Amino acid sequence: MTKLKETYACIPSTERGRGILISADPKSNAILYCNARSIIIRHLDKPLDIDVYTDHGYPTTVARFSPNGEWVASADVSGTVRIWGRYDDHVLKVEFRVLTGRVDDLMWSPDGLRIVASGDCKGKSFVRAFMWDSGSTVGDFDGHSKRVLSCAFKPTRPFRIATCGEDFLVNFYEGPPFKFKLSHRDHTNFVNCVRFSPDGTKFITVSSDKKGILYDAKTAEKIGELSTEDGHKGSIYAVSWSADSKQLLTVSADKTAKVWAISDDGHGEVVKTLTSPGSGGVEDMLVGGLWHNNYLVTVSLGGTISMFSATDLDESPVILSGHMKNVNSIVMLKKQNVILSCSYDGLIIKWTQGTGYSGKLDRKVTDKIKCFAAVDEEIVTSGYDNKVWRISLHGDQCGEAECVDIGSQPKDLSFATLSPELVLVAIDSGVVLLQGTKVLSTINLGFSATACAIAPDGSEAVVGGEDGKLHIYSISGESFNEEAVLEKHRGAITVIRYSPDVSMIASGDVNREAVVWDRASREMKLKNMLFHTARVNCLCWSHDSTMVATGSLDTCVIIYEIGKPASSRTTIKGAHLGGVYGLAFTEENTVISSGEDGCVRLWTLTQE
Repeated sequence: MTKLKETYACIPSTERGRGILISADPKSNAILYCNARSIIIRHLDKPLDIDVYTDHGYPTTVARFSPNGEWVASADVSGTVRIWGRYDDHVLKVEFRVLTGRVDDLMWSPDGLRIVASGDCKGKSFVRAFMWDSGSTVGDFDGHSKRVLSCAFKPTRPFRIATCGEDFLVNFYEGPPFKFKLSHRDHTNFVNCVRFSPDGTKFITVSSDKKGILYDAKTAEKIGELSTEDGHKGSIYAVSWSADSKQLLTVSADKTAKVWAISDDGHGEVVKTLTSPGSGGVEDMLVGGLWHNNYLVTVSLGGTISMFSATDLDESPVILSGHMKNVNSIVMLKKQNVILSCSYDGLIIKWTQGTGYSGKLDRKVTDKIKCFAAVDEEIVTSGYDNKVWRISLHGDQCGEAECVDIGSQPKDLSFATLSPELVLVAIDSGVVLLQGTKVLSTINLGFSATACAIAPDGSEAVVGGEDGKLHIYSISGESFNEEAVLEKHRGAITVIRYSPDVSMIASGDVNREAVVWDRASREMKLKNMLFHTARVNCLCWSHDSTMVATGSLDTCVIIYEIGKPASSRTTIKGAHLGGVYGLAFTEENTVISSGEDGCVRLWTLTQE
């Protein structure tokens, strides 16, 4: 049996030139955001208290809690809105196709009976309001000619809806049923966000023209603007009100967030400019913001979440980060007792059990990463060119990076853990043996190599090929001598690993099978490991060599015990949406997994 111990959540998906929406539960410190097909629920005061909803069939764009906090409405790029229960099994209440294109924003009415959604469409209305339980439309929303980026429900009666978008317009509707009342063209660029104040007296729009304009909530008359003195120098992507309706938070492409004091006559003055720690690069542009209870939350283009205190704006922010893309490798560093995870976009994140996010490894080279291996003192990576990079580790920082061009794109690489200078790299025509940044030998093996592993002492190598065979070689200096060929797999080999006691070898293939071999006799030690329904992407050994875990494209992790039949396996179903791509064991026999959903999870093995 396994139990989910911790989840290290992915960060919000972002897009340059677009704002993103993060929203909050009115009755707790929980927030919602989107990443690919997942909706993430996490608590600002408890970063490891995380829940993930994964039932959308398309990439998600926006999610909001209902006013009572019991339901969530979430939408995706297909124009579908799903309404589901926040707790337990996230039971689906209803599903509607509300637009013919992407939904960019949605909001519940304050009584929780209606929902308004806006976005893109093909030939029909860019905005739709509907009853949450039946889906019946409650009004007509004429007036927009281009994508509607944001919509808002007035939180007090009489109900009103305001919308804004790429046609530079701010439209106002009265109802229900809702009908067009009037339109403003005060902005000169995309209007990115509209929000009513919690007391229902005003609403504000912010735009890529760097302006924020305030309107009366009942009549939609313009009443004021945010001051241009000390204002934003870039597009403003999001705005959020304080609970007392007297202050605002705005975030901008100029990499700053600003807190504004709003006067009774509808004008705004800057109280404080907030800057998040970062390198000042493009990834530090701010695209999302939220004022919730005592938290001011900002999200950068790189996905970093910064949490400022509303009561002490001078206090340094708490930083939450993680992966946005597929996490394809996991390594447990024993000496430092930290977990390293790597995503293909080149990001390497450190995690600490019980704490979660512990920082990023700042590499001097920011290439994408295809293959990744690490020991306590060094990292070896390769991308989509012909280079292998060796990067020394000094505590939690990266040292100098050195590279070697091996003349062909690496497909897999493996450390000799007792002699880390030695690295074996699989390439299309065979293998390359490296010592430091020197190529010791390039061996043409006569078949296309797809996976490899080198023994800890560097005396032996196992190379898997497209033909499904495992070729075992003894290594003497720079030469390779074939000792045996192991045949059982019926598809290309995807992964090979020596057991920690070096008495066994485990391998997996694209045809969903894994095999454990006895190293000395070359016989199968554990067979019939055919319980995945798709290719085996990764595998790992427990520290005492008594268990082997496999991860697959079928989203499952399966744990086998050596000495017991494969049928007595333990299966973790749906471990990662989109597939499992990284696995590691801790010394306490906790399994760490990562996958296409950008999350890292720790699973505790328990006795039945």
